[in-house]
Amino acid sequence: SSSTSSRRNTGRTLIEAGKGMTPLKPYLARAVYDWLVDNDMTPYLLVDANQAGVEVPQAFVKDGKIILNIRPQAVQNLALEDHAVIFTARFGGKPVNIYVPMVAVLALYAQENGRGMVFDQEDDGPPPEDPPEKEPPSKKPFLRVVK
Repeated sequence: SSSTSSRRNTGRTLIEAGKGMTPLKPYLARAVYDWLVDNDMTPYLLVDANQAGVEVPQAFVKDGKIILNIRPQAVQNLALEDHAVIFTARFGGKPVNIYVPMVAVLALYAQENGRGMVFDQEDDGPPPEDPPEKEPPSKKPFLRVVK
């Protein structure tokens, strides 16, 4: 009986501790990038070019998005930081400094087979301080399949 109650308390503690966690997206992006490079794939970064702070060559933006090849041989000084993806790449033979805030990163995938990850916008930051009005609990919990 006491072990059951301690498990319940531990679960509550873990959930409460999650409230102040840092965003998950940068960690996932670094892991997916490493996985793609380790498997000799070409990592493509899909970017929402309309987000504030995005610095990419506008001539290559289509429908508000740009796909960037971030293969080690294609870029210089690549940094997958917690707040942004930063590197230098050549466009039309000229070096261009690229700055993509993490909020603008939509997906990271292999050019060759499309494997990788599409990021949810909810991964972009800490949860709101005040949760919205609580809805009545649903009849059963649900799980989402992550591929």
